[in-house]
Amino acid sequence: MGVAAGLAACTGSSGGPAMSSDSASGGEAQMAPAEAAKPGAEADQSGEVAPVKKVEQPGVDRKLVRTANLALSAPSVAEVVDGARGIAATEGGYAGREEVREESATLTLHIPSDRFDAALGELSELGEVVSRDQTAEDVTEQVVDLDSRVATQRASVDRVRALLARAGTVEEIVRIEQEVTAREAELESLTQRRQALGGQVAMSTVTIAVSRDDTAPPPVETEEESSGFVAGLSDGWDAFLGAGGVLLRVLGAVLPFVLVLAIPGVPLVRWWRRRRAAVANAAVAPAVPQP
Repeated sequence: MGVAAGLAACTGSSGGPAMSSDSASGGEAQMAPAEAAKPGAEADQSGEVAPVKKVEQPGVDRKLVRTANLALSAPSVAEVVDGARGIAATEGGYAGREEVREESATLTLHIPSDRFDAALGELSELGEVVSRDQTAEDVTEQVVDLDSRVATQRASVDRVRALLARAGTVEEIVRIEQEVTAREAELESLTQRRQALGGQVAMSTVTIAVSRDDTAPPPVETEEESSGFVAGLSDGWDAFLGAGGVLLRVLGAVLPFVLVLAIPGVPLVRWWRRRRAAVANAAVAPAVPQP
């Protein structure tokens, strides 16, 4: 009966610690002097508590998940990718997913959060920056909530395991083991979520998109190259090639229509020629004398 009552009490508390009315009243009695002993208040000689002004420090010990997207343009995509890998390794990070092609590439870098700004500055120097944006998500409340839930669930598992040692019947053992299994599964889930969130806080993510810059500067012409016989010959050759290209383009556009019209046209022309020849032969043939 004692084990069953303890298990029911643990279950009714939803994984949290149970508190009786006596312990609650005792806790309230002990809370009053604790309030007076808080560092936020000081007592003067008259016995009155004077509040102490606190200095607020925003941003201290905040849990931030930082991400950045960086688009670069460079003549060589492979060199930028190799340089990005080297920067990530130097800063204590690593390269994750990569998609590298001849003209473009996309790669994801994971960099320690305390080296995020320095690494992002070095990555921006690998090519011409097309776009750059970064975000920081404050997950402090989520971290605190998960830490509290993990501690509460771990204490709940310990209490149920203590009841298992006092179980006297098979039925009690089965019920308590089922409860232990369920609570350990919940504890494992909370622990995994906390670890995943901690990993996101510890390692920032930088996604880099690289495109090849094919624009080359125009050649500089000297005064000798821009005038004279050689320049005229070059201009004439360019004009000849241009005219030939236009002629071939027109021929290519007309050729399909010629082939389509030639299929019924050729037999029709042959029939017309034979008809004309037959009419001409009948006109010039000598009359046959009658007997």
